Amino acid sequence: MKHNIKQYIIFVAVVFIATYAILGCKKQPAAQETKPAMVTLAADTNDVKPDGNAPSSAVKPGEPAKPAPPKPSLNDIIRIATSWEPTLTNWYGKAAPDFSVADFNGQKLTLSNYKGKTVMITFWATWCGPCINEIPHIVELRKQFSEDKLMIIGVSCIDQRNTPERIKKFVEATPTINYAIAPVNLETIPQPYNLMTGIPCSFFITPEGKIKLITEGAIPFQQMKAIIEADH
Repeated sequence: MKHNIKQYIIFVAVVFIATYAILGCKKQPAAQETKPAMVTLAADTNDVKPDGNAPSSAVKPGEPAKPAPPKPSLNDIIRIATSWEPTLTNWYGKAAPDFSVADFNGQKLTLSNYKGKTVMITFWATWCGPCINEIPHIVELRKQFSEDKLMIIGVSCIDQRNTPERIKKFVEATPTINYAIAPVNLETIPQPYNLMTGIPCSFFITPEGKIKLITEGAIPFQQMKAIIEADH
């Protein structure tokens, strides 16, 4: 009898322990996961709206199109510049002195021949890191404007480190260059083109032949484009 009671007690204890173990290890229901809001592109692919709606500024059906925002002024562009600065400001508004250079094909490039179009003259050298970094931006600018609107001349300043042979070799190794390149000794061209104190240096000349802006430092493409389009 005692033996049976002992077995019964053992049996009850085993059942109790097993039940506790099962209940104690049971995984609690996981908290419901919160899904992120769906992100879709709005009408302007530069604007992202979490609800998929277009920006409030979008034109609604039946509404007249809103006028384009005014172009930034030259002063606005200068104000936001960080990689370049205006220079030789006393020449702004004056007639750009005429000069002629020749590219590697022997073609004569004379400034006065480009009246009626904007001219950008960029002075650079193959040893100048910022000049090299600026080249893709000038290439893109050339693609944005037709040749009857914009003439670009890359004047490479000849010195001991930047010989005509080295310039030609660099240009041949850079087939993306899509604008005229001319090796020039700065002593052979008039002021103000030889007054710069650093490169890259760019002269922006209006279709009327007047100096609009002179810059020192590499200019990003969007700011080059804005300078070309800004009122003068």
